[in-house]
Amino acid sequence: MIKFYFHHTPNPRKVALALEEMGLAHEVVPVDTYKGEQHAPAFRKINPNGKLPAIEDDGVAVFDSSAILLYLAEKSGQFLGAPGDRAALLSWLMFIGTGLGPFSGQAVHFSRVHADSAYATNRYRREVERHYEVLNDRLAVSGFIASDDYTIADMSAWGWVALAGYILGDETAMDRWPQLKRWFQSVDARPAAARAREVGKDLKFKSEFDEETMRAMFPQNFPAAV
Repeated sequence: MIKFYFHHTPNPRKVALALEEMGLAHEVVPVDTYKGEQHAPAFRKINPNGKLPAIEDDGVAVFDSSAILLYLAEKSGQFLGAPGDRAALLSWLMFIGTGLGPFSGQAVHFSRVHADSAYATNRYRREVERHYEVLNDRLAVSGFIASDDYTIADMSAWGWVALAGYILGDETAMDRWPQLKRWFQSVDARPAAARAREVGKDLKFKSEFDEETMRAMFPQNFPAAV
């Protein structure tokens, strides 16, 4: 059975969606990142980068959400799209993994954790908006992100777009990108998405964002704690 190392944040959430869509048996293993459990030696053997998500599949460790989505899709033979769409699938999957996700995370950091720089807040929020515009334009000519088929690229984007209002500080933000909103609503209405949102609801994670959490999440800022 697949071990799924989980915290209720966007990147693990997209893997939860994939596991639910693909019907792959899995065990959820909580890792409390606010407490620093991602830095434990046992977890570092699975993901040397100390980040979530990660999976173990019969002794095979896979980390980074994009890699996990590809691994699971190839394992199950599902949600890879048509063979002729492979280049588009990879391109959009990497666009989300190296652009939309990181810029969304930085936008949250500089607007809610370290909000002292108006420049940084503006910089990252504007980049999130630019990525939404690219996706909106794409979805004006394509049923889903990589093609007219629902694929792991859509699962990857769903994890972050679900938080658009929180990321941009405006719960009506999605109204600015009607094609993206239409796409999100169609993915979010899938039964597997409803199940994915329930994953981990019974888990008790730390919620206080205190100094312990700062040291756990950003150890590079506290060299003595590394």
